[in-house]
Amino acid sequence: MVLNGSLAGLVGITAGADVVSVNAAMLIGLIAGLIVVGSVIAIDRLKLDDPVGALSVHLVCGIWGTLAVGIFSPAHSFLIQALGVLAYGAISFPAALLIFFALKQVMGLRVSEAEERIGLDVVEHGMEAYGSFQMFPTR
Repeated sequence: MVLNGSLAGLVGITAGADVVSVNAAMLIGLIAGLIVVGSVIAIDRLKLDDPVGALSVHLVCGIWGTLAVGIFSPAHSFLIQALGVLAYGAISFPAALLIFFALKQVMGLRVSEAEERIGLDVVEHGMEAYGSFQMFPTR
């Protein structure tokens, strides 16, 4: 979560790095770092499959950063930034649905439950990612 907070701050400020003040950039990054925590929790509660928090970091904080340009930059309008977010979503969401639908039909999107239980590090790569590490050691 700490790493995702750092990444979220970077994603949040990317859209406006050239048009906001240094203080605004720090505030945008700080807010993104806080937003990502709530977003990860919300996406987990919705039972969406996002084990590394990529949606929270990139989608949610990217939207925040784009909207923040309209809030913190005197040369940009919040409403225009919001319209841009909606326009990208209107194109990207249906395109992604179509692409993933086609992938699901052709090759599938998930591994089998047995492969998932074994672990993709072993199944896909033939080795354990964390060989001697146990999150919950047995006694």
